[in-house]
Amino acid sequence: MSATALPDSAAEALGQSDASKRPTLLSFAERSSLAVRLTLSMIAGGLLCIALIWRVTFPQDQNVSELVAGLAALLVTVPVLTAAWDSLRRPSLHGMSDQLVALALLACWATGDLITAALLPIVMIIGHVLEERSLLGSREAIGALGRLVQSSARRVGADGQAEDVPTQALRIGDRILLHAGDRVPVDGVIREGAANLDTASLTGESVPIEVHAGAPIMAGSVNLDGSLVVEVTRIGDDTTLGKIVALMHEAEAAKPPVTRLLEAYSGHYMVLILLVAAGVWFATGSTAAMLAVLVASCPCALVLAAPATAVAAIAVAARHGILIKGSAFLEQLAEVSSVVFDKTGTVTTGKLNLVRLHAMPGVAEGEMMALAASLGNESNHPVSRALAGIVAPDLHLPLQDVREDRGLGMHARLGDDRIAMGRPALLASFGIVAHDMPEHDGPMVALSRGTRFLGWLMLADEPRAESFEALEDLRKLGLRRQILLTGDRAQVAQRIGRQLGIEDICADALPEQKMHRVLDEVRDGFKPMVIGDGINDSLALKAGAVGVAMGAQGTDVALASADLVLMTSDLRRLATCIRLSRRCRRTIHVNVAFGLGWTIILIVLAACGLLGAEGAIIAAVVHNFSTLVGMANSGRLLLFDETGPAPRSAGINARGAVPTAA
Repeated sequence: MSATALPDSAAEALGQSDASKRPTLLSFAERSSLAVRLTLSMIAGGLLCIALIWRVTFPQDQNVSELVAGLAALLVTVPVLTAAWDSLRRPSLHGMSDQLVALALLACWATGDLITAALLPIVMIIGHVLEERSLLGSREAIGALGRLVQSSARRVGADGQAEDVPTQALRIGDRILLHAGDRVPVDGVIREGAANLDTASLTGESVPIEVHAGAPIMAGSVNLDGSLVVEVTRIGDDTTLGKIVALMHEAEAAKPPVTRLLEAYSGHYMVLILLVAAGVWFATGSTAAMLAVLVASCPCALVLAAPATAVAAIAVAARHGILIKGSAFLEQLAEVSSVVFDKTGTVTTGKLNLVRLHAMPGVAEGEMMALAASLGNESNHPVSRALAGIVAPDLHLPLQDVREDRGLGMHARLGDDRIAMGRPALLASFGIVAHDMPEHDGPMVALSRGTRFLGWLMLADEPRAESFEALEDLRKLGLRRQILLTGDRAQVAQRIGRQLGIEDICADALPEQKMHRVLDEVRDGFKPMVIGDGINDSLALKAGAVGVAMGAQGTDVALASADLVLMTSDLRRLATCIRLSRRCRRTIHVNVAFGLGWTIILIVLAACGLLGAEGAIIAAVVHNFSTLVGMANSGRLLLFDETGPAPRSAGINARGAVPTAA
């Protein structure tokens, strides 16, 4: 009755490793074993039908019937005894069921009940196949991630010609050509072209994203339109998809806490069942009742209650762009009582945006924005790049003699006027006084044209568009204790905290101080969920009850530090994580209660002889039915769906912002 384990990596599906070392969803040996057992049970079933027909047709001649029934029993007994012997060498909860069924079979042979000895394994094997098929539905959702990439790619040669090559032949630095409809086979950077990408299979984001030259691209994405030339940066297991699939298999193989608890008491359970079966036999003298007790006590429904649910939840999480490193974190996530956020790149965009203009009297804001964007487009400085996008590219002005004074700013000529943007000292070098400096807690630049001071441009790292909704969703889920933990200045942290409604703010914190703040939260009796970018927050992520890293696009530190990884930076997925984990925990509790209650009732009925002369067969049928009910309840988790489009940033938000041009 043992369940089949998934492979440890998806390199075979990615086409980058030795396929012989990377089994598919079911290994060849496992598929062969399952096929042999099913074939033997079908042959034994046919022989059993012949034996029963002979017994009814020729009641005076039972020898032929017994011989055929014995042959049928022999065919299915060998696989069951083999499985039981293997379970003795490698103890597990599933192996306990094999051992109990084997004991029942030996008792049938000892008492000469060959009909039951044949029918019991048939029922159990068929039940096992149905259970395995039910589990495969959830596991297939995980295994599908590994099949997202094609087996060939168009590699662009030195002569500019494209040739089809196997994906495993690609090397870092190669360039590949992607047409509309192609699935990206490796991680890379776009060197030529623009297109819309469908990343739903990886991130759960249903809205395509627009990419241009210089943008990163992940294996598994689909090019919806346009033609792209991509330079390969990662292949095989090193790709984002390869790391994701490896994490998913690692999580599926991890045992849920409930399973570990059951395993701790499995030896006591076996002794108890043997004592009950022996007691029933001594009290009643009924072999049928004893066999029924052994079969009824098989804990398959109880054993599969947690793993089946965890596998389904992990598959659903992957569909939503949420990577969970182990099923234990699912239950821990359901119990978190506070949330600790990093600021930069987590609740904020991590990029500077124009938030306010302070124009001098008579100066048009549109003129300031066009001049600032035109100058900013000529530099790679973070402030300049932030200003370059505040107007559309076709509104950029034709500048000449552009120069950048490091540490001061930029200046250029526009017709007969000199345009200067930067620190007041830069403008002073041209005889211009930058006055009326406003209060601002972020970067701020002065702008002049000719001999006239035009005003100030103020920039800041603003909250993500979805942060307000995400934090409110968490509050509705009962997580009202929210902490902003950042290494940024207190003034900046207070502003972001006020915007998001976070009152508990810890600023100017070094990585070690962040960790101690999280540990203080734990000592105060809370179970904090820590959200960060997985680099400077790695210590805090480890210290929390559950660590969540934002964005998994190739960040090794994020994958190593956190318990959960969000493929996108959409904070609303946090509430999805909580709801999924709570539903998973509720499903596990229902399944465990149902499996335990059903098993106890069945044992009592069997011990009291209420299952009749064919109690073992009835117990086997009812036992398999209860297991399938639990599996079906776990499968309901696969219907959980909160995928949907993330809000698109419209530049600076309505809380006092200047809109940026598209």
